Amino acid sequence: MNSRRSRRTLLATGIAILSIGSLAACAGGSDGGSGGGEGKDPKAFTVLLPNENPTLKAQLDALAENQCAAENEALPLEHQSVAQADVVQKMTLLASQGALPVHFVAGTAQVRPDGDLGASGLIVDYNEVLEPAALDNILPAAKSTVENVYGGMVSLPYQYNVEGIWYNKQIFADNGIEEPQTWDELMDASAKLQAAGVTPMAQPGAAGWPLTRIMGMYIQRNVGPEAMQAIRDGDAKLTDPEYLAGAQALADMASAGYFGEGFTTMEPDASTNAFLTGTSAMKYDGSWLLSNINDEGQNTIGTENVGFMPFPAVSGGKGSIDQWAANAGTATATSAEQFGPLVSDWLTCISENYGQQALQDAGVISGFKVNGEVTDVPETTALVQDTIANIDETVLWFEALFDPKSNSLASTNVSLLVTGQMSPEDYMKDLQASIDANK
Repeated sequence: MNSRRSRRTLLATGIAILSIGSLAACAGGSDGGSGGGEGKDPKAFTVLLPNENPTLKAQLDALAENQCAAENEALPLEHQSVAQADVVQKMTLLASQGALPVHFVAGTAQVRPDGDLGASGLIVDYNEVLEPAALDNILPAAKSTVENVYGGMVSLPYQYNVEGIWYNKQIFADNGIEEPQTWDELMDASAKLQAAGVTPMAQPGAAGWPLTRIMGMYIQRNVGPEAMQAIRDGDAKLTDPEYLAGAQALADMASAGYFGEGFTTMEPDASTNAFLTGTSAMKYDGSWLLSNINDEGQNTIGTENVGFMPFPAVSGGKGSIDQWAANAGTATATSAEQFGPLVSDWLTCISENYGQQALQDAGVISGFKVNGEVTDVPETTALVQDTIANIDETVLWFEALFDPKSNSLASTNVSLLVTGQMSPEDYMKDLQASIDANK
């Protein structure tokens, strides 16, 4: 893109952002909050989704033809699309034009209470507008995650992932290892596995975030579930001792050799292969790994030998082993101005049926309850689904609330941390300086 075009784009975007506030003042039923009022129904249930997510479009189409046929007849489903990279700019522009779709994807910062759409009262808070029966179909874990990430119930959890430690049951049994409940037990298990010639944990250091996830989860267990919100709000610093302990724990794990040789240049596919072929005993990752685990061509250890456990507790810490790290995918909001009875009916039908539809048809785990029988579900998928159904509280991953520059810095510098080229103190000092500079 040339510089002249770049200036025109930035100018247009800036004008659009400035226009949102005046638009909200004219929006019907808006009081400056996050929705809550019932507006006039539109002529169609317009849904704007990323081009990169054909699964969601397909599942909504399936609902429109079957379980939600009555709702679709009353308010026809119409699709719109946008490239994922253009979501934020697109929604800012549509908002400034008073042309938001009924149901749409948006940027995380946009839907938060202080974001363009949230602060302008242009989107609903599902807690305020949906009937109790519909809200009851959203799993407590998903509700917790959405509220933590977005600052309110302003997104529906069509996608839902939890993160934990995948482990090889057979290797654990062969070495007399039970699921570690504490960090110390995890370190003892890692030492035993290393002595037996097995790489304890395959983490792809080339990606950066698989390493910072471990540091972040140690901090969550040590400081408590509000650890990263406290950093965002300025109530704590990453250089505080209880946060610094997380960087030290990751550095210690690396120096002990528990990630194996060459992990700093290991790519995600290679680490997945190491776990699914039995070279490594563990891998910290998300439930998105199910597609690899359920692929017989990749998984040579067998699905029956794959276990999934939460990140262990830290002795004396304020966090709980029951608090899983999770994310709920891209924000999917609903226009406050267009929220009427027919839109409410559509969202109620989705909440009741999407969980079962997506799991049965596409093997997708969502944040909705699965109402109805689902057949031929792989064992590991059922394991994760049951895990999610029993989670009450979730926590954010390490970089969840970081600005883009600090997010990048966390991943860039972590390779220096785990190779001893940067001390835990310097790693956290540099990262905190970036956070402070980009507020």
